[in-house]
Amino acid sequence: MMMETPVTTIKEKPPLKLRHELKHRISYSDDQAVTHRLRKLFRHDANADSHGIYRVSSLYFDTPYDKALRQKIDGVDCREKFRIRYYGLDTSFLRLEKKFKIRGLCGKHSLKLTEGQVRDLLHGNAEFLLKDGHPLGIEFYSKIRGQLLAPTAVVTYEREAFLYEPGNVRVTVDRNLRAASDWMHFLDPGLLHFPVSDGLAVLEVKYDAFLPEIVAMAVQVPNRQAAAYSKYAICRRYD
Repeated sequence: MMMETPVTTIKEKPPLKLRHELKHRISYSDDQAVTHRLRKLFRHDANADSHGIYRVSSLYFDTPYDKALRQKIDGVDCREKFRIRYYGLDTSFLRLEKKFKIRGLCGKHSLKLTEGQVRDLLHGNAEFLLKDGHPLGIEFYSKIRGQLLAPTAVVTYEREAFLYEPGNVRVTVDRNLRAASDWMHFLDPGLLHFPVSDGLAVLEVKYDAFLPEIVAMAVQVPNRQAAAYSKYAICRRYD
């Protein structure tokens, strides 16, 4: 008698894709100079408005002992953080994201969520994450229960993004960084925030195996070097 193969609802984990990521905090004048060059050389992200800019709102999760925050501040080589994100004022497209760093390289896994599912998470209901067997949902659920991951801070800013296909390069300039502690109203686009940018923008360059010379030249800023920087960590300073 032939035995039937058990059926599992657990999907395969997405392949691990790691990228280089460089970050610089830049002044208003440096921002103007860099973006002037970028606009002449590269195309904007197709999802941006007519000026090439869109709003990013993220809700970050952390443990009661701020594991993700402490690992970032301490420069732990292998670390991760979870967030939920939407763009512009449209809360109909929401994603759970796990961002991780391994030996200086960055990666990200994501899972699309509905507005109702996000509201469930805001009220402490996470069981739905187990229903479709998505690996990221299962991992997130296990860490909500095992590590007591919970909503911690809302981080919002305006982003101007540029794309360059060779090297799969993405250059972003993030401005007007602001934070909110009222995470229960994360899905309200009118949520009250407070500014934390100190008048500076964040220039990020992400690429795969190599950084084309044309991009390296375009993002050059005098007397600036790439440095570790976290919008989440900056916003947590104001808890």
